[in-house]
Amino acid sequence: MTPTSMPDDPSGPAPTDEEYGALRASAALWAGTSVLITNALGQVLVQHVDYLETCLLPGGAVDRGESPAHAASRELHEELGVTAVVDRGLGVDWVSRETMGAPPALRFPGELLHVFDGGTWDDARIGAIRLPESEIKAIDFVEPARLPDLMTPRDARRALSALRARVNGAGAVILENGVPIAPGVLDRAGTLSTPRPRDHAALHRGPVPAGLPVGTCSGWLFAPDGRVLLLLDPDTGLAALPGGPPTPADDGDVAATLVRTAAEGAVAHLTDPVYVGHLAEPDAPCARVRWAAALTGLGPAVEAGYRCRRALATPEQAVQLFDWGPQTADQLTAVHEARQRLGLPRAALQALTELALPVAWPSTGPHPTVQGSG
Repeated sequence: MTPTSMPDDPSGPAPTDEEYGALRASAALWAGTSVLITNALGQVLVQHVDYLETCLLPGGAVDRGESPAHAASRELHEELGVTAVVDRGLGVDWVSRETMGAPPALRFPGELLHVFDGGTWDDARIGAIRLPESEIKAIDFVEPARLPDLMTPRDARRALSALRARVNGAGAVILENGVPIAPGVLDRAGTLSTPRPRDHAALHRGPVPAGLPVGTCSGWLFAPDGRVLLLLDPDTGLAALPGGPPTPADDGDVAATLVRTAAEGAVAHLTDPVYVGHLAEPDAPCARVRWAAALTGLGPAVEAGYRCRRALATPEQAVQLFDWGPQTADQLTAVHEARQRLGLPRAALQALTELALPVAWPSTGPHPTVQGSG
């Protein structure tokens, strides 16, 4: 036998198999699993259980000789009556003995808890859920920002970290007591910790009706690789598209409004604005215009006094940070049609890139040169 690691003191004799096994057993941790499931609105499935006052994600203990992925599938069947293959990890959390607050009689040694991606469930799959006679009292789909109110702090941290890892798309993250050891831009900004503003207005492709004033202009601003610029509020973590309201200086030119507000609010420089559409509720006093445009660069954020974090994301990643309701798919379709008119490629899934420093892009070509942080 060749041990994977040896005791710290190399001067003594090598341990026997029995001694080495006892040493490793003394450091053993529990193994657990949980599954993150969302609905089409980006809300997270939580379970109300009969043995806790707080909610949980679906999951439980890994049985002896069982793999974490198999345990996750088994728990989904036992708790929700759903048969599903679970094959994508979002995180592995080291849960310390101290943070658990377990009673001494439990002799809790710590735990490695695997978080898996259960995917986005449609209405038919949600309707197929069948709860057991005991243990699971009810389920809810809740806004991510409500998780800290419904779960223990450690469980909420873990769930939010896993959800951000899913949006980030760069693979599973390593957590310690629910906190990533290498936080990404969404973690650093605290994105999804604040309720997403509800905006379920439909996108109208036609021009703004005569007599309806424009309240704001915002833009899907594309880098040459097909990703778009997002702004993350430093206080709330809320995501926004660059833009702002018109002023008399724009002289009624809403394309000029986009160019001006992108420069003022994001230090972003762009060209070739393409009209995407406008949003307006039936009784709204104004229209909110959406544009698409090609980015040519970003200025020095710190010197300009800019506060928000700037990040590049695919359009599909971006919409997960908004609550646009059933209209999300229509808006994505319109955005990709505008991207094609700009002659830009569809972005490949990759981790969000924070743009903390100036960026200069060529006017053509699919590969940006980014001076920022991941």
